[in-house]
Amino acid sequence: QEPLVESGGGSVQAGGSMNLTCVGSEAIFGSIFDSCLLAWFRQSPGKEREGVASIYKYSSAKYYSDSAKGRFAISRDNGKNTLYLHMLDLKPEDTGIYYCAADLRCGAPWYSPDSKTWGLGTQVTVSS
Repeated sequence: QEPLVESGGGSVQAGGSMNLTCVGSEAIFGSIFDSCLLAWFRQSPGKEREGVASIYKYSSAKYYSDSAKGRFAISRDNGKNTLYLHMLDLKPEDTGIYYCAADLRCGAPWYSPDSKTWGLGTQVTVSS
């Protein structure tokens, strides 16, 4: 049993779409110990892990990286302890391992990889 488990990755041609799912424990999604921030990060070949999209628990504010803006959509279903990432118009540069992340802190930048609880990741491959 892991605190966060991603699924939905695979291979797709450029221009295609894909939906990622992250199922979390009740401690993270639906208890008094809920994280302030839930996010998706990715690790592309030869690059550092970077934030892709995020959603805050209390304000429900959503933020996206420049590359994801306009193409990706993050959402959560607290009743199902599930986080989603809907991706449209995928590009080869979107290729990488996508990780679900949770952060108890409310004041840290959403894109910071520090002090987060991670899933094991799901591979997304986009072919040109």
